[in-house]
Amino acid sequence: MRYVTVLGATGSIGKSTLDVIRRHPDLFRVYGLAASTSVDSMIESIREFKPKVVAMSSQKAAVELLKQVKELKLPCEVLFGEDGVENLAGDGSADIVVGAIVGAAGLRPLIAAAKTGCIIALANKEALVMSGTIFFETAKKYGARVLPVDSEHSAIFQSLPFDVQENLGFCDLKKAHVDKILLTGSGGPFRDTPIKDLELVDAKTAIAHPVWSMGPKISVDSATMMNKGLEFIEARYLFNADDSDIQVVIHPQSVIHSMVSYEDGAVMAQLGNPDMRTPIAVALGFPERISSGVNRLDFTKLSSLTFLEPDFSRYPCLKLAMQASKSGQSATTALNAANEVAVASFLESKIKFTDISRVVESVLCSNTCKEPESIDEVLSIDENARKSAADYIGKLNG
Repeated sequence: MRYVTVLGATGSIGKSTLDVIRRHPDLFRVYGLAASTSVDSMIESIREFKPKVVAMSSQKAAVELLKQVKELKLPCEVLFGEDGVENLAGDGSADIVVGAIVGAAGLRPLIAAAKTGCIIALANKEALVMSGTIFFETAKKYGARVLPVDSEHSAIFQSLPFDVQENLGFCDLKKAHVDKILLTGSGGPFRDTPIKDLELVDAKTAIAHPVWSMGPKISVDSATMMNKGLEFIEARYLFNADDSDIQVVIHPQSVIHSMVSYEDGAVMAQLGNPDMRTPIAVALGFPERISSGVNRLDFTKLSSLTFLEPDFSRYPCLKLAMQASKSGQSATTALNAANEVAVASFLESKIKFTDISRVVESVLCSNTCKEPESIDEVLSIDENARKSAADYIGKLNG
């Protein structure tokens, strides 16, 4: 029996994780759940999974949750605020911590989890974008194992030899005879939209992803392909790769989730229906395979599998992310912070879709912070970048 804490329990990844756990009562038991503001959804999960501890990063939501927990006489402890989430992640009671909090908010809880020596099922790409070296050094120091949950990184993981899978963050791709990591992406909902029309895109259209079901922020990142840029950076740290080791390929059908090309010309690919329960099940069950509830892929119903090179004039955010990757951790941290601010402003209709890349580029050009050597320094770069992004957005609206 493995005890599991799910950070971001009320989001799409969190709910999919709980569905996989639901299918295996003999293998997993929920120890803790953390969320931001979704009190009603959290109450439903408390009733079903009976966690010992829950946390809400919103103080207001935590107060309301505690009130309902007492009224319903549910036997669980409620922790308050971001510190409460971090304390839950780092209390050492879980064998597996699923990191599904979106954005920079997930960083401190995951570092806390790494210090317990647990298995980290990593769905929060921003943790590595902001602190890849520090994160893996912490995991190694405390004996924590990191397993990818992003569908693309899980696909790469599944296509690599076992000795590489066992040593993420410090593996040797050349020794494993890997020639190239092929990172696939759907291209988002505007793959065929005339570039001149992109500035007219509204938030409702941008979050309507043609394949995956995701939250608003990640859906916008998919539309700009910033998500693929962040995944490019994440892949570098996960697989100890150089920028030249990774190639981004647009694959509209999202059937092949990523590939690994080897020196002998062989290409290993992981295929499946686009359902996050598959990579979640891989991470929870590793090294064994467990049922996920995902429908089997029917090859007779696949009309075609197509592939394209990304057009940087259509996806400037992808180019900016790849450039930041070459510059280092300070640049990738600033990139992520600027993007979070810009996407939030776009979702609030304060800036145009095409302004997202302009905000990010402005922040990267003004970033003069040195390479961080601690989480506090990472968060300082993050804070400075957010201020710069907000200032630039203010000028756009002025």
